[in-house]
Amino acid sequence: MSDWLISLEGTEAGHHLAMGLALWAAFTHALFGALQKGRHDPWLSRAAIDACYALMALPIALFVVPWPEPHLWPILAGAFVIHAGYKLAQAATYSRGAYTVVYPVVRGTAPLFTVLGASVLLGEHFAPGQWLGVAILVAGIWGFAVYNYRTLTLGRETLVPAILLAILTGGFVALYSTYDAFGIRSTADPFTFLAWFFLVDGVFMPVWTWRRWRRLPSSALPGLALRGVVGAIVAWASFGTFMLATRLDKVGEAAVLRETSTLFAALIGWLMLGEGVGPRRLGLMILIAAGAVVVKLAG
Repeated sequence: MSDWLISLEGTEAGHHLAMGLALWAAFTHALFGALQKGRHDPWLSRAAIDACYALMALPIALFVVPWPEPHLWPILAGAFVIHAGYKLAQAATYSRGAYTVVYPVVRGTAPLFTVLGASVLLGEHFAPGQWLGVAILVAGIWGFAVYNYRTLTLGRETLVPAILLAILTGGFVALYSTYDAFGIRSTADPFTFLAWFFLVDGVFMPVWTWRRWRRLPSSALPGLALRGVVGAIVAWASFGTFMLATRLDKVGEAAVLRETSTLFAALIGWLMLGEGVGPRRLGLMILIAAGAVVVKLAG
């Protein structure tokens, strides 16, 4: 599979596959965000997910994929540091703010920063029409945040620091998106980077939250364990496919398509949870989709 994937790099078929992977990453990322913001402590939810996907990665890293090249170890160390900062910022954001407000802020900030970072660090450039698409998409996502902020009645006293933390988290998303693209392009076999990334990345949060685990009642463990397993599978499907998309094609385009996760989150709430949409939210959903389409067509 690695040889087939590598053969598609820089081809039209690779471009289309990358866009499909990015859209799949958007859908699964909407599920991933909801899992972390569920009824459990978001710090422990993330720790359970990380521990599970590290355990899943362990046999693959040791026995399936080729061993990492020497130059890949410092790259993995850098990814560990960046993702640790992202997770701390994200958990702090979810602990202080309503998910429907802070999630769109994170996702609306990330694509703009990612496109700028890919331009500076990876030499990728967007056409003027693609910048217009980014502006449309970001406007739609931030529109969701503003709409939800105006209609929110609970937890407003902590919402301003939560929004500031959400912007910081969006910056970390852009940083890791660009850096991980650099990492997965730096190894001969992309699945080597993926396996070792999930193994290394899954260590931090279980260790960081150790004191919280000691205070957790035993009755809560089965629910968290189940959330961890499901979240780990979703994480592999989301983060893994996104990184493969950045190996095949431009980071900026993949990042923009992934941020349609806000659209998928609204659709999930409407179709599966019975949440009302209304004309304003429907218009914002159309705006997000239109922005993604403009980026794709203008490219």
